[in-house]
Amino acid sequence: MELLLLLGAPLLGAMALGFVGGKPRAAEVNVFFSLVTFSAAAALAARVFSDGNLLAGREQFYVDSFNVFLVMLTAFVGLTTALFSRRYMRIEQERGRVSAGRMRLYHGMFQIFMFTMLAALTTNNMGLMWVAMEAATLSTVLLVTLYRTPASLEAGWKYFILCGVGIAQALFGTILLYFAAEKVLGGEGVTALLWTHLDAVKGLLEPAVLSLAFVFLLVGYGTKVGLAPLHNWLPDAHAEGPTPISALLSGLLLNVALYAVIRCKVLVEGSLQSALPSNMLMGFGLLSVALAAFFLWRQRDIKRLFAYSSIENMGIITFAFGMGGVVANFAALLHMTVHALTKSAIFYTVGHATQQAGTQLMEDIRGLYALTPAIGWALMVGTLAILGLPPFVIFASEFLIVTTAMHEHAWAVPFLLVSLGVAFAAIFGRVQPMVFGDTSAARLPHGPALVAVFVQLAIVLLLGIYIPPFLADWYRDAALMIGGH
Repeated sequence: MELLLLLGAPLLGAMALGFVGGKPRAAEVNVFFSLVTFSAAAALAARVFSDGNLLAGREQFYVDSFNVFLVMLTAFVGLTTALFSRRYMRIEQERGRVSAGRMRLYHGMFQIFMFTMLAALTTNNMGLMWVAMEAATLSTVLLVTLYRTPASLEAGWKYFILCGVGIAQALFGTILLYFAAEKVLGGEGVTALLWTHLDAVKGLLEPAVLSLAFVFLLVGYGTKVGLAPLHNWLPDAHAEGPTPISALLSGLLLNVALYAVIRCKVLVEGSLQSALPSNMLMGFGLLSVALAAFFLWRQRDIKRLFAYSSIENMGIITFAFGMGGVVANFAALLHMTVHALTKSAIFYTVGHATQQAGTQLMEDIRGLYALTPAIGWALMVGTLAILGLPPFVIFASEFLIVTTAMHEHAWAVPFLLVSLGVAFAAIFGRVQPMVFGDTSAARLPHGPALVAVFVQLAIVLLLGIYIPPFLADWYRDAALMIGGH
């Protein structure tokens, strides 16, 4: 029942908003369906926590300790984004940037995107996971191009082409996975793509075929993760789309795409009994961290700045999953959670800041604290959190990742430390004058909607001080399931 409501609510929301999405109260309808989705996610998490793993829909859906916390996170960020977009999109409409028709498109595609994310997370079928990720591409292309400016259309086309090519690679990898599984599972047909069935026989699957499959799956889904050198779409999509969509892309899409990669890694490692998948993840992760850190210095657009920060953080997470083991996996899962919360909160704040300044160019955004203290404080606190300063929990996750690397892969530590230092200097050096500089900008006609921002940043701060035992056990179970040693 919980799973049905979880997937049904955004679908019903999309249909309802297809009719009323351009009306004045459409934003409240969007929030309502997002709240129902979050409630269903919370109920599902409670059931899995008490009763264990859940199989449903003739084994087409599977929920365990790994994906259930991502379901909760996805639904929560979706709800806070819906709350933020009420006021943000109203201002955009008043300024003539979006019409009533495009507001209908925005609200409808918002719910469709949430459905695709939740479907990708909960499906047990690797083929359906691919379909959900492709549907996510199509819905977000429409959202990225919402303003219909030349820059947004270019960003949308770049996103569509690059992610389309990437997802085609993932399709080929999925076909190879089925080819290997069908030989072992025999005439079971579509069940050969069920992850639980594949996991049970992973030691019997053909290693050579799975090695090739993982390469295509990593390149395919890695494009959506934004791993270098497959990241070119991400800064454009973040910069040119509406800010709520930047929050969803950074906080949700990247996590779900990486989730797909890790599901594949579990299968391939079990078949190969080698370090090939781990080495590939560490290589792509480390390259992403280093490249993004140095590209941060070249950015003039604030949304592009934090887009490259997302690439850097996803590189850190990917590197941690590549190292494997309980500690590294635990740290990666924790970092996934808090990065999504922190980065979406930052984008909410950036949305208000850019509306207030009338530009996304950082040199033209000054004096946020003097003009609207809440926006200034929110941006500075969010920046300090994403940079990993204690007592924010990102410090703890990065500390665990770096110390684990010191013990197991010492050669990578200098690259990590230099990249983190460069990223800190680049981001803090750009944000500080935006917050505390002089300004002549006017206040927003509406007060900023920052409740969600401070709630999310408070969670990130509190987790840095104390992680509840049930949450720690949750992460530990997921880390072991992914592959502890």
